[in-house]
Amino acid sequence: MRFLMLLALTAMPALADQPLVKLQTLNDNRGWEAVGKLVLGDRGFCTGALISPQLVLTAAHCLFDKESGARLDPTQIKFLAGWRNNRAEAYRGVKQAVAHPDYVYGADDSLDRVADDVALIELDQPILRRSVQPFGIADTPSAGDTVAVVSYGQDRADNPSLQQQCTVMDKETGILVMTCDVDFGSSGAPVFMMKDGVPLVVSVISAKAEVDGKRVSLGSALQIPLARLMDALQGQDANSNDVSHVQILSGGIGGGAKFVKPAATDTP
Repeated sequence: MRFLMLLALTAMPALADQPLVKLQTLNDNRGWEAVGKLVLGDRGFCTGALISPQLVLTAAHCLFDKESGARLDPTQIKFLAGWRNNRAEAYRGVKQAVAHPDYVYGADDSLDRVADDVALIELDQPILRRSVQPFGIADTPSAGDTVAVVSYGQDRADNPSLQQQCTVMDKETGILVMTCDVDFGSSGAPVFMMKDGVPLVVSVISAKAEVDGKRVSLGSALQIPLARLMDALQGQDANSNDVSHVQILSGGIGGGAKFVKPAATDTP
């Protein structure tokens, strides 16, 4: 995997980022139980988040074998909701999964691909536990906004980690550049903004990159891709009506400076 050099990107003034904190106890993880670990057969793992009792939002590249480029068999994928200390709040298999219709795995790495790096996974059974509450979706944040990320990653695969405060550095159509700390396994991790104390998903982690020698994270803005994913999922299963439970809430919308065309991304 390769690093992307983003040049001439305008950084916005922001509060200092907070470090990653492992959610090791029941109290630590309270409210974040709908973030889970996606086990991809024997090919590793990603992070995903429930946005309805039976739908998990993640990154599209998590659905592909990184060596062969083939789509993974959905029956080989498992979602472990609230996975912590070798236990999950709920264990589910996967009925079907759809990547964004415009996403092409193995295409030349670029920011354009980040915008499409979103997928929906339909679980084989809904998760109806009171302790696992799906997250709502909010509009794309603006450059300079503070966001949070909950993710798994290499060397922290057994507990989710929360970065309560990182910053949206810049924004282009469908793409966010953030200061959030991500690593391999963080792909598909939900990016949150708080609204009246409630965390709402505003992006999905796609890749990590560098700006002026500093690590940053890249994420997709959700509104247009999510609508197309829901259409694709319903097209695969005409009997599936779970998408009606997805909660779409309002949030901030803003602009940002233009991007310089990148060379490559490093998908975590």
